Amino acid sequence: MQKKGSSFKMPPKKYQPKGLTILYEDHDIIVVDKINGLLTIATDREKERTAYFLLNDYVKKGNQRSRSRVFIVHRLDRDTSGILVFAKDEKSKRYLQDNWATFNKKYLTIVHGSLNEKEGVIESYLLENKAFRVYSVDDPEKGKFSKTGYKTIKESNNYSLLEINLFTGRKNQIRVHLSEKGHPVVGDKIYGKADKEKKLALHSSSLTILHPFSKKEMTFETGVPFYFKKLLK
Repeated sequence: MQKKGSSFKMPPKKYQPKGLTILYEDHDIIVVDKINGLLTIATDREKERTAYFLLNDYVKKGNQRSRSRVFIVHRLDRDTSGILVFAKDEKSKRYLQDNWATFNKKYLTIVHGSLNEKEGVIESYLLENKAFRVYSVDDPEKGKFSKTGYKTIKESNNYSLLEINLFTGRKNQIRVHLSEKGHPVVGDKIYGKADKEKKLALHSSSLTILHPFSKKEMTFETGVPFYFKKLLK
């Protein structure tokens, strides 16, 4: 095993996981860009077609003697693309999870229509019902406080591209807040409206963390997804 701070050797390209683009990797963390449609972790129906399974396979193939594995820090929904961080040991995992609420998380999304207020903050208390559908309630004793910042970046005839600042990380928070505002995310089959787009237009585009070992601030960014650009034409 190499020591902390020594050079990190990436496994051969043939072992790079399909469906994931590696943005950064060292001895403590691995940061990837996940495609739309790929699960973060397994479900009862799907065990192997997940980011977690693919990355575990990847780190093990990097060194045949390695007992390396990855640890779940956070999740993205299957239909949400973008930046995912995995830890390579329990200590790094705990540090990242303990400090997760303080990290800066930004998303890009395309919504239906044009917002009257081009920039703002949405706050509500979110509650999940027995059908696993999330919605806003007035009672803070029932729902969890949720805060979403948004800013319009670009508009077309039918859609708006928004940058989202995620202040809290509740289940389906962005999708619910924008839907309740009257501008559902394009391709959202649960909180949206019927449209021809099959892909959910929601992408984790920027993440700033403190590295679990060095405590150095690190920012990871991706560009605007290709299918977003197609929608805005």
